[in-house]
Amino acid sequence: MFDINLTHEQQQKAVEQIQELMAKGISSGEAIQIVAKALREIHKNDKKNSRKLNFL
Repeated sequence: MFDINLTHEQQQKAVEQIQELMAKGISSGEAIQIVAKALREIHKNDKKNSRKLNFL
C-alpha cells in the first residue's frame, strides 16, 4: 500500500463523496473502498503523467 497526501480540501471532497454514496444506500465500508480506489487511480495516473513530462 502507498501513501497519498491530500490537501484539506481534497479530504473534504472525499468525505462528501463517501457521504453521497452512503445516502444512496451503499454501506460505509463499500463507499470508502470506492472513493479510495478512485483516489489511487487518480494518484497513479498523476505519477505516470509527471514522469512523461520529465522526458519531454
